[in-house]
Amino acid sequence: MPDVTKDQVIERLRGVAGPDGTSDVISLGLVSDVLVSDGKVMFSITVPAEQAASLEPLRAAADAAVREIPGVESAMVVLTAEKKGGGPPTGAARQPPGSRFTGPDPRGEPPSRGKAGIPGVDAIIAVASGKGGVGKSTTAVNLALAFQANGLKAGILDADIYGPSLPRLLNLRDQKPEIVGGRTLKPLRAYDVEAMSIGFLVEEETPMIWRGPMVISALNQMMREVQWGSLDVMVVDMPPGTGDAQLTMAQQVPLAGAVIVSTPQDLALIDARKGLAMFQRVDVPVLGIVENMSYFLCPHCGERTDIFSHGGARDEAQLLGVPFLGEVPLDLEIRLTSDAGTPIVAADPDSPYAIAYRDIATRAWEGVERERSEGGRPPPRIVIEE
Repeated sequence: MPDVTKDQVIERLRGVAGPDGTSDVISLGLVSDVLVSDGKVMFSITVPAEQAASLEPLRAAADAAVREIPGVESAMVVLTAEKKGGGPPTGAARQPPGSRFTGPDPRGEPPSRGKAGIPGVDAIIAVASGKGGVGKSTTAVNLALAFQANGLKAGILDADIYGPSLPRLLNLRDQKPEIVGGRTLKPLRAYDVEAMSIGFLVEEETPMIWRGPMVISALNQMMREVQWGSLDVMVVDMPPGTGDAQLTMAQQVPLAGAVIVSTPQDLALIDARKGLAMFQRVDVPVLGIVENMSYFLCPHCGERTDIFSHGGARDEAQLLGVPFLGEVPLDLEIRLTSDAGTPIVAADPDSPYAIAYRDIATRAWEGVERERSEGGRPPPRIVIEE
């Protein structure tokens, strides 16, 4: 199969008429963020905000044109709308007809409160942190495997578009998802867990230089256009911070809850507090806090050292009135198994570390069931008979 180049994509798009009906989208300078990788093409088309709702045919025409290029397996084409005068983006990526995604409204109105679930997925749990470097992705992967070990059918979605970790953590770097029915992706599997990541679609060294709408669109496609099976729980490995990806997940899908990962020191806890507050402000239940790298046990002498202090996350959970889910030590074995793509829960299920993750998964799932029993029931219907 021939390799597809960026120049081929641009040349083909010269045949797609722009909003004025005379010039093409390339001549008008509307196409940006073009990315080509292994037969997969992704780009955005910038259109006037006031016309965004009516230009779905333009997006569809660009999509169809690119798919005709020999070697193209799939395409991700999104419309982005920006205010005149260089103002901030006013619209999220528009989706093809039939998509249930309801992004931020171009008029600045709040997104729809009707959150469509992911077909086949019973509960979606976000694993988040206020900052990077606290072991969130390692926690998310082991948590998904722990849910599976506890008897739940689990999947994991890597929502970190700029720094996907899942291909390496699950040793899936050399595998690509199968395309079903022309545009639906089949998730990869590792250790009986279904997995999807933007890292499966692009090379590991490829920088994702995307604006917010492209990130939102990519997330939506990995949720809605993936052939997820019947899952009891989907763990979402969120990027650090409180940006587009976090708001997309919180506002567009019914999250069963969020797990906050932090190390014990004050600096990390300050950022963890911000992440926790964000989920609370968008009405997502916080299932609890995990203290990662809680302490270090020397493998030679067995002496314990609290490198990042200890107990800070437990104290923070008590202070904020949220559950403390457990602590995971800083240990060489966890790092080695993660780097090897054989997470500790799968590599050594009887180890104290795997047991710690399984206990955390048990407490998190208890939180999901508790939230459902306390707040998930519809209000009683009052019927007035004449």
